[in-house]
Amino acid sequence: MAANPKKSFIPLFLILSLSSLFLFSLYNFSLPQFQSSQTSFNQNQCTTPTSPNHTNANFVLTIKVLAFDRIASLSRCLRSLSNAHYHNDRVNLHIFIDHFKITDDSTDNFDGKLSESRRILDFVDGFVWEFGEKLVLYRTGNVGLQAQWLESWWPSSDDEFAFVVEDDLEVSPLYYGFLKGLIVNYYYNASNFSPSIYGASLQRPRFVPGKHGNKMQLDSGTRVFLYQLVGTWGQLLFPRPWKEFRFWYDAHKAKGIKPFLQGMVTTGWYKKMGERIWTPWFIKFIHSRGYFNLYTNFSHERALSISHRDAGVNYGKTAGPDSYLLDEKSLDFNLLEMQPLSKLKWFDFCFGQVLPNIVVRSSNELGAVVHSQQKLDSVILVTLQKVSEAVTRNLLCHFERLNIQNYILMGPKSNFLLDLARRGHPVIDVGQFFDHMKNQKLIAFQEISMELTKEVSVASYIVKMILELGYSTWVLDGNMLPVSGDIFFNSTNPNYDFYVGKSSKALLVRNSLSARKNWVDDFIYKVAMMAGSLKSKDLLSVDDRNFVYVVAKVLEQKGVKIKRIDNMGFGVNINTSNADQTSLGDGKKIIFWSFEMRLDLIQKRLEELGMWIVDGDSSCNAVVCHQS
Repeated sequence: MAANPKKSFIPLFLILSLSSLFLFSLYNFSLPQFQSSQTSFNQNQCTTPTSPNHTNANFVLTIKVLAFDRIASLSRCLRSLSNAHYHNDRVNLHIFIDHFKITDDSTDNFDGKLSESRRILDFVDGFVWEFGEKLVLYRTGNVGLQAQWLESWWPSSDDEFAFVVEDDLEVSPLYYGFLKGLIVNYYYNASNFSPSIYGASLQRPRFVPGKHGNKMQLDSGTRVFLYQLVGTWGQLLFPRPWKEFRFWYDAHKAKGIKPFLQGMVTTGWYKKMGERIWTPWFIKFIHSRGYFNLYTNFSHERALSISHRDAGVNYGKTAGPDSYLLDEKSLDFNLLEMQPLSKLKWFDFCFGQVLPNIVVRSSNELGAVVHSQQKLDSVILVTLQKVSEAVTRNLLCHFERLNIQNYILMGPKSNFLLDLARRGHPVIDVGQFFDHMKNQKLIAFQEISMELTKEVSVASYIVKMILELGYSTWVLDGNMLPVSGDIFFNSTNPNYDFYVGKSSKALLVRNSLSARKNWVDDFIYKVAMMAGSLKSKDLLSVDDRNFVYVVAKVLEQKGVKIKRIDNMGFGVNINTSNADQTSLGDGKKIIFWSFEMRLDLIQKRLEELGMWIVDGDSSCNAVVCHQS
């Protein structure tokens, strides 16, 4: 009797489906799930709408070869590309040949230049590329290196990538397999994706562009790391950051804005070479966005892409290879082993280490953050409740200028707060931390709706924890700027535990046994209750509705000795019209202003004092390196 095909098909279908489901679950379970080494912060919480579709890994890679008049260099470059292992993948090759310059100088050898161009074109036309599309673009005029780069690519989708090589480069046969591994692991794997990454460089890292930056030192266990600097000797570009850069570049060029970034060697290059080069533009863009590049670190000066540094725009005469090419013969490790993004190290333009995505949401996370950020014997807690984004960024630029690193920012959850964390500034999410306090019964009340009361409760508890960890605490509102870094050295009178600035809204809680005895749970409760009572006191100004005001009132009620710092030459109030440059020369420690002061007036006054140091992109106008 013949079997019923339908009855046979159903169990087989179920078996196959269940098997596929099991394998899919096993695969996803084995994926390295990203968790910050500092906190339990999930990177995907701060991704923007520019995140790619992580379910589609069928990407297209196009090699962009930029050439001019060096046929020997181009021949070596193309041979190395064709000798690479592409594993039956389709990879496109686009070759851009710039035209020679035509001038009115009758001594120019036009016939020789035409002959050389024809030789290069004949060679390229005859070059066989069997891995995908080959396209040749021969310019009608000389556009230069900047346009060669910028006009080489416009992504048609989020799954299209460009690998840009100049003609004096040589790549390893292993380069494509490694690039594919990077794309799959750090672009399409959602647990490893970060919107901060714009691509990957295959060149050996050798250069720190920030003046007086740190020496580039990496241990042998660091094979892949993140570094802000773009690499021009074999650079993989991700589609959306590149599009974002092109829009940014167009806007700045149209407005006549130059890519000047003080403290960077590359700015000097631009002032000397102008629009002949493109990297200062991209570097300025990266700095404004807080983006990073993947880099490799192979021992014995090896790299997957090397530059022969042939004579051209960048070199007056040939300098020779910068590194040794890593190939199958010299490969002595697993090239395709990719660590989770959470384990990779991040470095800025000064080659100082950056700790991105630190968001504190519970008391369990605070201790590690305090210890990692602490440089002196105190912690600076900055509240951002009523502070604009531009003023906050200006404050952080001054922290960078003064090498102040022992700070934590505190504010309500927002895209801006998460962006600050993405860029390497430690932050406390007030709302989630407050919820944690309620869930853990760390506070004696449950229902609080006022943002001020939440902020005051969280700040009070955090100060208590910092004291228990053995540090003093500065609490500052975001409406102030440090003039010098010595304000935060703990050189205060030991007869006082609490220093309060009524006008400047600054609070110092010294680490001492008596301070810890005063700053207990009952004190936190009273501070919260005092903050809650402010809603009925309409006569209070906006400036008095803050943490420092509330704490001072509770301390006074308890009869605790307070040292007032307003009349100690501590700060300059820029609300007064007579604040000028000379005001800062009298040993003043901070500049402050009222929360009721308009942003345009704040900026104007700070510009007059030389203390507004952000540019039109709301990023620092300088990179300041400090030896670590």
